[in-house]
Amino acid sequence: MNVAAKLQSAADVPMRIGAEWRTGKNVVSTFEPYAGKPVAKVAVSRREDLDDALNAAVAARQLIGEMPPYERAAILRRAADGLAAKADEIAKTLSFETGKALTDTRTELARSIETVRFSAEEAVRITGEHVPLDGSALGAGKIAMLLRFPVGVVAAITPFNAPVNLTVHKIAPAIAAGNSVVLKPPPQASLTVHRVVEAFVAAGMPAGVLNTLYGREIGAELVRDPRVDFISFTGSGHVGAEIKAASGLKRVALELGGIGPTIVHADADVSTTAPICARNGMRLAGQSCVSVQVVYVHRSIAEAFIAALVAEVVKFKAGDPLDSATDVGPLIDEAAARRVEQWVQEAVSGGAKLHTGGKRTGAVMQPTVLTNVTGDMKVVCEEVFGPVISVIAYDDIDAVFSRISESRFGLQCGLFTQSMPLAMKAIKKLRTGGIIVNGTSTWRPDQMPYGGVKDSGIGREGPRYAIRDMTDERLVVFNY
Repeated sequence: MNVAAKLQSAADVPMRIGAEWRTGKNVVSTFEPYAGKPVAKVAVSRREDLDDALNAAVAARQLIGEMPPYERAAILRRAADGLAAKADEIAKTLSFETGKALTDTRTELARSIETVRFSAEEAVRITGEHVPLDGSALGAGKIAMLLRFPVGVVAAITPFNAPVNLTVHKIAPAIAAGNSVVLKPPPQASLTVHRVVEAFVAAGMPAGVLNTLYGREIGAELVRDPRVDFISFTGSGHVGAEIKAASGLKRVALELGGIGPTIVHADADVSTTAPICARNGMRLAGQSCVSVQVVYVHRSIAEAFIAALVAEVVKFKAGDPLDSATDVGPLIDEAAARRVEQWVQEAVSGGAKLHTGGKRTGAVMQPTVLTNVTGDMKVVCEEVFGPVISVIAYDDIDAVFSRISESRFGLQCGLFTQSMPLAMKAIKKLRTGGIIVNGTSTWRPDQMPYGGVKDSGIGREGPRYAIRDMTDERLVVFNY
Protein backbone atom coordinates (compact mmCIF):
# COMPACT_ATOMS: atom_id res chain seq x y z
CA MET A 1 0.00 0.00 0.00
CA ASN A 2 1.45 3.42 -0.96
CA VAL A 3 1.61 6.39 1.37
CA ALA A 4 -1.38 8.16 -0.17
CA ALA A 5 -3.54 5.09 0.32
CA LYS A 6 -2.35 4.64 3.90
CA LEU A 7 -3.40 8.17 4.71
CA GLN A 8 -6.99 7.57 3.60
CA SER A 9 -7.89 5.60 6.73
CA ALA A 10 -7.09 6.07 10.41
CA ALA A 11 -4.13 4.06 11.68
CA ASP A 12 -3.83 2.42 15.08
CA VAL A 13 -1.19 3.90 17.39
CA PRO A 14 -0.30 1.59 20.29
CA MET A 15 1.88 2.30 23.30
CA ARG A 16 5.34 0.78 23.58
CA ILE A 17 5.87 -0.70 27.05
CA GLY A 18 8.85 -2.95 27.66
CA ALA A 19 8.87 -5.47 24.81
CA GLU A 20 5.15 -5.05 24.09
CA TRP A 21 3.06 -2.99 21.69
CA ARG A 22 -0.01 -2.29 23.85
CA THR A 23 -3.27 -1.09 22.31
CA GLY A 24 -4.94 0.01 25.54
CA LYS A 25 -8.55 -0.25 26.59
CA ASN A 26 -9.47 3.23 25.38
CA VAL A 27 -8.52 5.10 22.21
CA VAL A 28 -8.95 8.65 20.99
CA SER A 29 -9.40 9.60 17.34
CA THR A 30 -7.25 12.37 15.87
CA PHE A 31 -7.89 14.50 12.78
CA GLU A 32 -5.64 16.47 10.46
CA PRO A 33 -5.95 20.29 10.50
CA TYR A 34 -6.35 21.07 6.80
CA ALA A 35 -9.49 19.14 5.83
CA GLY A 36 -10.43 17.43 9.09
CA LYS A 37 -9.81 13.90 7.83
CA PRO A 38 -9.22 11.14 10.40
CA VAL A 39 -5.56 10.36 11.07
CA ALA A 40 -5.21 7.86 13.88
CA LYS A 41 -6.81 5.94 16.71
CA VAL A 42 -4.40 6.52 19.56
CA ALA A 43 -4.21 4.40 22.68
CA VAL A 44 -4.98 6.38 25.83
CA SER A 45 -2.53 5.54 28.61
CA ARG A 46 -3.86 4.85 32.09
CA ARG A 47 -2.15 4.72 35.48
CA GLU A 48 -1.39 1.02 35.11
CA ASP A 49 0.30 1.71 31.75
CA LEU A 50 2.40 4.43 33.37
CA ASP A 51 3.44 2.04 36.15
CA ASP A 52 4.34 -0.67 33.66
CA ALA A 53 6.31 1.72 31.45
CA LEU A 54 8.28 3.15 34.37
CA ASN A 55 8.93 -0.29 35.82
CA ALA A 56 10.20 -1.41 32.41
CA ALA A 57 12.44 1.66 32.17
CA VAL A 58 13.82 1.11 35.68
CA ALA A 59 14.49 -2.56 34.90
CA ALA A 60 16.29 -1.63 31.65
CA ARG A 61 18.43 1.23 32.92
CA GLN A 62 21.20 -1.03 34.21
CA LEU A 63 21.34 -2.93 30.92
CA ILE A 64 21.59 0.19 28.75
CA GLY A 65 23.82 1.97 31.26
CA GLU A 66 26.36 -0.86 31.30
CA MET A 67 26.17 -1.48 27.55
CA PRO A 68 29.49 -0.43 25.96
CA PRO A 69 29.15 2.95 24.25
CA TYR A 70 30.10 1.51 20.86
CA GLU A 71 27.08 -0.80 21.06
CA ARG A 72 24.75 2.07 21.95
CA ALA A 73 26.23 4.00 19.03
CA ALA A 74 25.61 1.06 16.69
CA ILE A 75 21.94 0.90 17.69
CA LEU A 76 21.54 4.62 17.06
CA ARG A 77 23.23 4.37 13.66
CA ARG A 78 20.82 1.59 12.70
CA ALA A 79 17.91 3.74 13.90
CA ALA A 80 19.14 6.59 11.69
CA ASP A 81 19.37 4.19 8.75
CA GLY A 82 15.82 3.02 9.44
CA LEU A 83 14.53 6.59 9.47
CA ALA A 84 16.41 7.33 6.24
CA ALA A 85 14.85 4.30 4.54
CA LYS A 86 11.35 5.59 5.33
CA ALA A 87 12.06 9.33 5.30
CA ASP A 88 9.68 10.23 2.48
CA GLU A 89 6.84 8.15 3.94
CA ILE A 90 7.31 9.65 7.41
CA ALA A 91 7.55 13.18 5.95
CA LYS A 92 4.24 12.74 4.13
CA THR A 93 2.63 11.31 7.26
CA LEU A 94 3.90 14.32 9.22
CA SER A 95 2.52 16.76 6.64
CA PHE A 96 -0.85 15.02 6.66
CA GLU A 97 -1.06 14.74 10.44
CA THR A 98 0.15 18.21 11.48
CA GLY A 99 -0.42 20.36 8.38
CA LYS A 100 3.24 21.21 7.86
CA ALA A 101 4.20 21.84 4.26
CA LEU A 102 6.09 19.00 2.56
CA THR A 103 9.10 21.23 2.03
CA ASP A 104 9.29 21.68 5.81
CA THR A 105 8.69 18.03 6.75
CA ARG A 106 11.29 16.73 4.31
CA THR A 107 13.78 19.14 5.81
CA GLU A 108 12.79 18.00 9.29
CA LEU A 109 13.35 14.34 8.43
CA ALA A 110 16.80 15.09 7.02
CA ARG A 111 17.70 17.02 10.16
CA SER A 112 16.29 14.29 12.41
CA ILE A 113 18.41 11.61 10.78
CA GLU A 114 21.45 13.82 11.25
CA THR A 115 20.54 14.40 14.91
CA VAL A 116 20.46 10.65 15.55
CA ARG A 117 23.82 10.24 13.79
CA PHE A 118 25.32 13.06 15.86
CA SER A 119 24.04 11.29 18.98
CA ALA A 120 25.67 8.04 17.89
CA GLU A 121 28.97 9.88 17.50
CA GLU A 122 28.66 11.52 20.90
CA ALA A 123 27.91 8.17 22.59
CA VAL A 124 31.59 7.27 22.25
CA ARG A 125 32.86 10.75 23.23
CA ILE A 126 31.53 11.05 26.78
CA THR A 127 34.56 12.31 28.62
CA GLY A 128 35.54 13.05 32.19
CA GLU A 129 37.86 15.61 33.70
CA HIS A 130 41.11 15.53 35.63
CA VAL A 131 40.76 17.50 38.87
CA PRO A 132 44.14 18.68 40.21
CA LEU A 133 44.27 18.39 44.00
CA ASP A 134 47.90 19.13 44.79
CA GLY A 135 47.34 22.86 44.78
CA SER A 136 46.86 22.53 48.53
CA ALA A 137 48.64 20.58 51.25
CA LEU A 138 45.48 18.57 51.88
CA GLY A 139 45.48 17.35 48.28
CA ALA A 140 49.14 16.33 48.14
CA GLY A 141 49.57 12.68 47.19
CA LYS A 142 46.13 12.49 45.66
CA ILE A 143 44.71 12.57 42.15
CA ALA A 144 41.05 13.01 41.21
CA MET A 145 38.86 12.39 38.20
CA LEU A 146 35.37 13.63 37.48
CA LEU A 147 33.46 10.95 35.57
CA ARG A 148 30.01 10.94 33.98
CA PHE A 149 27.36 8.25 34.47
CA PRO A 150 23.79 7.90 33.15
CA VAL A 151 21.20 9.75 35.21
CA GLY A 152 18.76 6.80 34.98
CA VAL A 153 15.21 7.20 33.67
CA VAL A 154 14.47 10.16 31.39
CA ALA A 155 10.92 11.43 30.88
CA ALA A 156 10.73 13.05 27.43
CA ILE A 157 7.72 15.22 26.56
CA THR A 158 7.67 16.57 23.03
CA PRO A 159 5.67 19.20 21.07
CA PHE A 160 3.72 19.16 17.81
CA ASN A 161 5.64 21.78 15.86
CA ALA A 162 8.74 19.70 15.06
CA PRO A 163 7.70 16.34 16.48
CA VAL A 164 10.25 14.15 14.73
CA ASN A 165 13.37 16.23 15.27
CA LEU A 166 12.47 17.33 18.78
CA THR A 167 11.66 13.74 19.71
CA VAL A 168 15.02 12.43 18.53
CA HIS A 169 16.74 15.42 20.19
CA LYS A 170 15.54 13.92 23.47
CA ILE A 171 15.57 10.16 23.04
CA ALA A 172 18.77 9.77 21.01
CA PRO A 173 21.08 11.68 23.42
CA ALA A 174 19.37 10.00 26.38
CA ILE A 175 20.11 6.56 24.96
CA ALA A 176 23.60 7.62 23.85
CA ALA A 177 24.28 8.55 27.49
CA GLY A 178 23.05 5.15 28.70
CA ASN A 179 19.61 6.11 29.99
CA SER A 180 16.22 4.49 29.52
CA VAL A 181 13.34 6.68 28.33
CA VAL A 182 9.61 7.10 28.82
CA LEU A 183 8.38 9.24 25.93
CA LYS A 184 5.09 11.16 25.81
CA PRO A 185 4.59 12.41 22.26
CA PRO A 186 2.21 15.26 21.34
CA PRO A 187 -1.38 14.17 20.68
CA GLN A 188 -1.36 16.08 17.38
CA ALA A 189 1.56 14.00 16.00
CA SER A 190 1.10 10.60 17.64
CA LEU A 191 1.17 8.60 14.41
CA THR A 192 4.32 10.25 13.12
CA VAL A 193 6.20 9.74 16.37
CA HIS A 194 5.00 6.13 16.46
CA ARG A 195 6.77 5.62 13.12
CA VAL A 196 9.94 7.04 14.66
CA VAL A 197 9.70 4.72 17.66
CA GLU A 198 9.21 1.77 15.30
CA ALA A 199 12.54 2.62 13.66
CA PHE A 200 14.32 2.67 17.03
CA VAL A 201 12.76 -0.66 18.06
CA ALA A 202 13.68 -2.24 14.71
CA ALA A 203 17.27 -1.07 15.24
CA GLY A 204 17.61 -3.54 18.12
CA MET A 205 16.73 -1.33 21.08
CA PRO A 206 16.62 -3.56 24.19
CA ALA A 207 13.19 -4.01 25.76
CA GLY A 208 12.31 -1.29 28.25
CA VAL A 209 14.89 1.22 27.05
CA LEU A 210 12.34 3.17 24.99
CA ASN A 211 8.71 3.29 26.13
CA THR A 212 5.85 5.46 24.88
CA LEU A 213 2.71 6.71 26.59
CA TYR A 214 -0.13 8.74 25.06
CA GLY A 215 -2.81 11.03 26.44
CA ARG A 216 -3.16 14.59 27.65
CA GLU A 217 -3.47 13.64 31.32
CA ILE A 218 -0.65 11.14 31.72
CA GLY A 219 2.14 13.72 31.42
CA ALA A 220 1.37 15.31 34.79
CA GLU A 221 1.61 11.93 36.53
CA LEU A 222 4.80 11.09 34.66
CA VAL A 223 6.74 14.16 35.79
CA ARG A 224 5.71 13.72 39.44
CA ASP A 225 6.67 10.05 39.64
CA PRO A 226 9.75 9.38 41.82
CA ARG A 227 11.00 6.72 39.39
CA VAL A 228 11.81 9.49 36.90
CA ASP A 229 15.31 10.93 37.32
CA PHE A 230 15.36 13.61 34.61
CA ILE A 231 12.69 15.50 32.65
CA SER A 232 13.20 16.91 29.16
CA PHE A 233 10.31 19.05 27.93
CA THR A 234 9.70 21.26 24.92
CA GLY A 235 6.52 23.29 24.83
CA SER A 236 4.73 26.30 26.22
CA GLY A 237 5.97 28.42 29.08
CA HIS A 238 3.00 27.85 31.36
CA VAL A 239 3.28 24.06 31.04
CA GLY A 240 7.03 24.30 31.57
CA ALA A 241 6.43 26.24 34.78
CA GLU A 242 3.96 23.59 35.95
CA ILE A 243 6.50 20.85 35.25
CA LYS A 244 9.21 22.74 37.12
CA ALA A 245 6.90 23.18 40.11
CA ALA A 246 5.83 19.51 40.10
CA SER A 247 9.25 17.99 39.48
CA GLY A 248 10.60 18.41 43.00
CA LEU A 249 14.36 17.84 43.13
CA LYS A 250 14.53 16.20 39.70
CA ARG A 251 16.78 17.87 37.16
CA VAL A 252 14.93 19.33 34.19
CA ALA A 253 15.65 20.66 30.72
CA LEU A 254 12.94 23.03 29.50
CA GLU A 255 12.93 24.44 25.98
CA LEU A 256 10.13 27.00 26.04
CA GLY A 257 8.96 29.98 24.00
CA GLY A 258 10.50 32.93 22.23
CA ILE A 259 9.55 35.91 20.08
CA GLY A 260 12.27 35.60 17.44
CA PRO A 261 13.74 39.12 17.47
CA THR A 262 16.01 39.92 14.54
CA ILE A 263 17.84 43.23 14.10
CA VAL A 264 18.68 44.68 10.67
CA HIS A 265 21.18 47.51 11.16
CA ALA A 266 21.78 50.42 8.80
CA ASP A 267 24.80 48.78 7.16
CA ALA A 268 22.92 45.59 6.23
CA ASP A 269 22.01 44.71 2.64
CA VAL A 270 18.22 44.93 2.28
CA SER A 271 18.15 42.75 -0.83
CA THR A 272 19.75 39.93 1.16
CA THR A 273 18.16 40.34 4.58
CA ALA A 274 14.51 40.81 3.54
CA PRO A 275 14.16 37.42 1.78
CA ILE A 276 15.91 35.64 4.67
CA CYS A 277 13.61 37.25 7.24
CA ALA A 278 10.54 36.49 5.13
CA ARG A 279 11.44 32.83 4.71
CA ASN A 280 12.30 32.33 8.37
CA GLY A 281 9.14 34.02 9.57
CA MET A 282 6.90 31.89 7.36
CA ARG A 283 8.50 28.43 7.42
CA LEU A 284 6.56 25.96 9.58
CA ALA A 285 3.72 28.52 9.31
CA GLY A 286 5.58 30.47 12.00
CA GLN A 287 5.14 27.62 14.48
CA SER A 288 8.68 27.61 15.82
CA CYS A 289 10.03 29.04 19.06
CA VAL A 290 12.66 30.90 17.01
CA SER A 291 10.54 31.98 14.02
CA VAL A 292 11.28 35.54 12.95
CA GLN A 293 8.43 37.38 14.64
CA VAL A 294 9.73 40.89 15.32
CA VAL A 295 12.23 42.62 13.02
CA TYR A 296 13.93 45.78 14.27
CA VAL A 297 15.14 47.77 11.25
CA HIS A 298 17.22 50.95 11.31
CA ARG A 299 15.02 53.83 10.25
CA SER A 300 17.37 54.83 7.41
CA ILE A 301 16.60 51.59 5.54
CA ALA A 302 13.18 50.77 7.00
CA GLU A 303 11.10 51.87 4.01
CA ALA A 304 13.20 49.86 1.55
CA PHE A 305 13.29 46.84 3.87
CA ILE A 306 9.52 46.79 4.41
CA ALA A 307 8.87 47.02 0.66
CA ALA A 308 11.30 44.17 -0.02
CA LEU A 309 9.90 42.06 2.84
CA VAL A 310 6.30 42.43 1.69
CA ALA A 311 7.32 41.64 -1.89
CA GLU A 312 8.78 38.35 -0.65
CA VAL A 313 5.96 37.41 1.71
CA VAL A 314 3.23 37.81 -0.92
CA LYS A 315 4.98 35.12 -2.96
CA PHE A 316 4.33 32.45 -0.32
CA LYS A 317 1.47 30.11 -1.17
CA ALA A 318 -0.66 29.00 1.77
CA GLY A 319 -2.86 25.92 1.60
CA ASP A 320 -2.77 22.13 1.25
CA PRO A 321 0.33 20.81 3.05
CA LEU A 322 0.57 17.77 0.73
CA ASP A 323 0.74 20.00 -2.36
CA SER A 324 4.43 20.38 -3.19
CA ALA A 325 3.75 23.96 -4.34
CA THR A 326 2.55 24.98 -0.86
CA ASP A 327 4.94 27.08 1.22
CA VAL A 328 2.78 27.67 4.30
CA GLY A 329 0.46 24.97 5.60
CA PRO A 330 -2.31 25.33 8.17
CA LEU A 331 -1.69 25.94 11.83
CA ILE A 332 -2.06 22.94 14.11
CA ASP A 333 -5.81 23.53 14.47
CA GLU A 334 -8.46 26.12 13.71
CA ALA A 335 -8.43 27.44 17.28
CA ALA A 336 -4.76 28.38 16.87
CA ALA A 337 -5.52 30.16 13.59
CA ARG A 338 -8.43 32.05 15.17
CA ARG A 339 -6.15 33.22 17.99
CA VAL A 340 -3.49 34.48 15.57
CA GLU A 341 -6.11 36.23 13.43
CA GLN A 342 -7.53 37.88 16.56
CA TRP A 343 -4.11 39.12 17.65
CA VAL A 344 -3.54 40.66 14.22
CA GLN A 345 -6.97 42.33 14.32
CA GLU A 346 -6.23 43.69 17.80
CA ALA A 347 -2.96 45.16 16.53
CA VAL A 348 -4.66 46.80 13.54
CA SER A 349 -7.37 48.20 15.81
CA GLY A 350 -4.59 49.63 17.98
CA GLY A 351 -2.99 51.49 15.07
CA ALA A 352 -0.80 48.88 13.35
CA LYS A 353 -0.62 48.92 9.55
CA LEU A 354 -1.45 45.66 7.77
CA HIS A 355 0.59 45.27 4.57
CA THR A 356 -0.52 41.79 3.54
CA GLY A 357 -2.38 38.81 4.98
CA GLY A 358 -4.30 39.07 8.24
CA LYS A 359 -7.05 36.65 7.21
CA ARG A 360 -7.57 32.93 7.62
CA THR A 361 -9.57 30.15 6.00
CA GLY A 362 -10.17 27.39 8.51
CA ALA A 363 -6.79 26.62 10.06
CA VAL A 364 -4.85 28.30 7.24
CA MET A 365 -3.58 31.74 8.21
CA GLN A 366 -2.40 33.96 5.38
CA PRO A 367 1.24 35.14 5.63
CA THR A 368 1.08 38.51 7.35
CA VAL A 369 3.27 41.62 7.69
CA LEU A 370 2.55 44.44 10.15
CA THR A 371 4.21 47.80 10.82
CA ASN A 372 3.47 50.68 13.21
CA VAL A 373 3.22 48.14 16.02
CA THR A 374 3.90 48.96 19.66
CA GLY A 375 5.65 47.00 22.37
CA ASP A 376 2.47 46.22 24.29
CA MET A 377 0.73 44.53 21.36
CA LYS A 378 0.52 40.73 21.62
CA VAL A 379 2.07 40.33 18.17
CA VAL A 380 5.21 41.92 19.63
CA CYS A 381 5.42 40.93 23.29
CA GLU A 382 3.88 37.41 23.21
CA GLU A 383 4.79 34.35 21.17
CA VAL A 384 2.53 34.45 18.10
CA PHE A 385 3.28 30.94 16.80
CA GLY A 386 1.87 31.84 13.42
CA PRO A 387 2.98 33.33 10.07
CA VAL A 388 3.13 36.94 11.25
CA ILE A 389 6.10 39.34 11.05
CA SER A 390 6.01 42.73 12.76
CA VAL A 391 8.54 45.37 11.70
CA ILE A 392 9.69 48.14 14.04
CA ALA A 393 11.89 51.03 12.86
CA TYR A 394 14.55 52.23 15.31
CA ASP A 395 17.04 55.06 15.68
CA ASP A 396 18.96 53.95 18.78
CA ILE A 397 20.46 50.44 18.71
CA ASP A 398 21.10 50.53 22.46
CA ALA A 399 17.38 51.00 23.06
CA VAL A 400 16.73 47.91 20.93
CA PHE A 401 19.26 45.90 22.94
CA SER A 402 17.55 47.00 26.15
CA ARG A 403 14.10 46.20 24.83
CA ILE A 404 15.09 42.68 23.79
CA SER A 405 16.98 42.04 27.03
CA GLU A 406 14.10 43.29 29.18
CA SER A 407 11.63 40.94 27.49
CA ARG A 408 10.68 37.90 29.55
CA PHE A 409 11.83 35.76 26.60
CA GLY A 410 15.44 35.02 25.74
CA LEU A 411 15.87 32.17 23.27
CA GLN A 412 17.75 33.40 20.18
CA CYS A 413 18.29 36.74 18.46
CA GLY A 414 19.52 37.56 14.96
CA LEU A 415 21.64 40.59 14.02
CA PHE A 416 22.56 41.73 10.52
CA THR A 417 25.51 44.13 10.48
CA GLN A 418 28.91 44.59 8.86
CA SER A 419 30.33 46.09 12.07
CA MET A 420 32.36 43.73 14.25
CA PRO A 421 32.36 46.21 17.18
CA LEU A 422 28.55 46.37 17.01
CA ALA A 423 28.33 42.58 16.87
CA MET A 424 30.56 42.27 19.94
CA LYS A 425 28.50 44.88 21.75
CA ALA A 426 25.34 42.91 20.99
CA ILE A 427 26.94 39.72 22.29
CA LYS A 428 27.71 41.45 25.58
CA LYS A 429 24.41 43.30 25.94
CA LEU A 430 21.71 40.88 24.78
CA ARG A 431 20.30 38.52 27.44
CA THR A 432 19.49 35.59 25.21
CA GLY A 433 20.55 31.98 24.79
CA GLY A 434 22.01 32.49 21.33
CA ILE A 435 22.99 35.38 19.06
CA ILE A 436 23.23 34.74 15.32
CA VAL A 437 25.36 37.41 13.64
CA ASN A 438 24.37 37.95 10.00
CA GLY A 439 21.57 35.45 10.35
CA THR A 440 18.08 35.39 11.83
CA SER A 441 16.83 34.10 15.17
CA THR A 442 15.74 30.92 13.39
CA TRP A 443 19.16 29.52 12.46
CA ARG A 444 19.93 26.21 14.15
CA PRO A 445 22.13 23.31 13.08
CA ASP A 446 21.35 20.33 15.27
CA GLN A 447 24.78 19.74 16.79
CA MET A 448 25.02 23.19 18.39
CA PRO A 449 23.97 24.02 21.97
CA TYR A 450 20.43 25.37 21.80
CA GLY A 451 18.34 26.78 24.62
CA GLY A 452 17.24 29.93 26.33
CA VAL A 453 17.35 32.08 29.42
CA LYS A 454 14.61 33.75 31.46
CA ASP A 455 11.16 32.42 30.47
CA SER A 456 12.61 30.69 27.42
CA GLY A 457 13.92 27.76 29.39
CA ILE A 458 16.59 25.86 31.28
CA GLY A 459 19.34 23.65 29.89
CA ARG A 460 20.57 23.02 26.36
CA GLU A 461 19.71 20.72 23.48
CA GLY A 462 22.15 19.45 20.87
CA PRO A 463 23.42 15.88 21.41
CA ARG A 464 26.69 16.71 23.19
CA TYR A 465 25.04 19.26 25.45
CA ALA A 466 21.94 17.18 26.17
CA ILE A 467 24.22 14.30 27.18
CA ARG A 468 25.87 16.60 29.71
CA ASP A 469 22.46 17.33 31.20
CA MET A 470 21.44 13.66 31.13
CA THR A 471 24.48 12.39 33.03
CA ASP A 472 25.55 12.67 36.67
CA GLU A 473 29.04 13.72 37.69
CA ARG A 474 30.89 11.40 40.04
CA LEU A 475 34.17 12.33 41.69
CA VAL A 476 36.82 9.65 42.19
CA VAL A 477 39.88 10.35 44.39
CA PHE A 478 42.98 8.13 44.42
CA ASN A 479 45.52 8.27 47.23
CA TYR A 480 49.03 7.28 46.21
